[in-house]
Amino acid sequence: MRTAYRCRAYPDAEQRAVLARTFGCVRLVWNRTLAERHARYAAERNGTSYAETDRALTAMKKDPDLAFLSEVSSVPLQQALRHQHKAFTAFFEKRARYPRFKSRAGRQSATYTRAAFRMKDGTLRLAKTSAPLAFVWTWPDVDVTSVDPTSVTVARDPAGRWFVTFHADVPDPVPLPATGESAGVDVGLTSFAALSTGEKIPHPKDWERHEKRLKRYQRRLARCKRGSANRAKARVKVARAHARVTDARRDFLHKASTGLVQRFDVIAVEDLNVSGMVRNRSLARAISCTGWAQFRSMLEYKAARCGRTVVAAGRWYPSSKTCSACGHLLAELSLKTRHWTCPSCGTRHDRDTNAAKNILAAGLAAGADGADACGGGVRRAGATPARPPVKQEPRPVREGNPRPLGRRGCQGCDIHPPADANRAGVGHNRDVRVYGESGVTPHGGEAT
Repeated sequence: MRTAYRCRAYPDAEQRAVLARTFGCVRLVWNRTLAERHARYAAERNGTSYAETDRALTAMKKDPDLAFLSEVSSVPLQQALRHQHKAFTAFFEKRARYPRFKSRAGRQSATYTRAAFRMKDGTLRLAKTSAPLAFVWTWPDVDVTSVDPTSVTVARDPAGRWFVTFHADVPDPVPLPATGESAGVDVGLTSFAALSTGEKIPHPKDWERHEKRLKRYQRRLARCKRGSANRAKARVKVARAHARVTDARRDFLHKASTGLVQRFDVIAVEDLNVSGMVRNRSLARAISCTGWAQFRSMLEYKAARCGRTVVAAGRWYPSSKTCSACGHLLAELSLKTRHWTCPSCGTRHDRDTNAAKNILAAGLAAGADGADACGGGVRRAGATPARPPVKQEPRPVREGNPRPLGRRGCQGCDIHPPADANRAGVGHNRDVRVYGESGVTPHGGEAT
């Protein structure tokens, strides 16, 4: 398994000077190569291969005006070209946005492969430096002397903090013992998450304190004159305040996701379109501060490591408006309504807890724990079949209880016979994605 260990680094004055020079050269190579790509495509409508950028780097080093490129290690410069080539590959595969130019005010980094560093007895030495790079190892269960990294990345964030990341290949971890429990998770703004067990995970209390400090520093930065020394100092204070907020959020998300993975074998979540939800100007700031996408990413990779399963229910599944007791579907449910009573069975629901129970039912219907993939736990109104989450659009819902199936069996499914469908009592659930150990979809194919 490929993993990384990120630690705080504390370079001395000489190392800071060498690394700062290396960062500048890496930034120059990246920006010049990207500009040449733009110019060539605009003139010839042709792309640029990695071999061509490699030859261009050799020509840069021969330029008398760029002779300083030879004063730093050549490995980070080559890695910058490789990273840009991978960035364009990810962009054309629609997995990332278009590569941008690097700024000296942003995060700076340089990657060293085994030819440019030496790791021995827990001591790290980089090329072009005379002394070992001091860092703090923060993994007590991992012996630093046993780490054999394939590459090392040294970075400096806008707050002035230094980090070193060790990329290494380690054996696959041992799966956690099964607990026999499952949970649905409904993330929200009132509380960070509501579980199908009735528990709620509140938002951290210290976020407001960090936000107030950040606002104060941003007001001071706005009053400083551009290009002045005081503005540079104020910019660092703003960056440090941002770093505190980011660190607090990441720490909270790690603890919350680790706790869920340790407690439950199957975790069901919603396939939220976070990038579309932040377009709501009234809720954009609150949604961005919660880190829903990062939380789901943590759940997925931790579940894969620990032998758990994460199931993503369809984003258009009406989990909040559906009664988890009888399946009655409300026509409308405003966001300000936090509790509602089912008009069919009279059950009193907490909005978030009810949604978590429905999300769990959708996850169990996906067959994540060996259940029938027909969707026995999902109740839908009408005979409209579900559609894949990536191509769904909202359709008008029909209020009331779900009607029983006819003689045709599972709604919209060509796999399950009528007998199995009638036993399940609902239509086939195609609004579910599975991540983790099982890696299967409702139709038995590979998970996406």
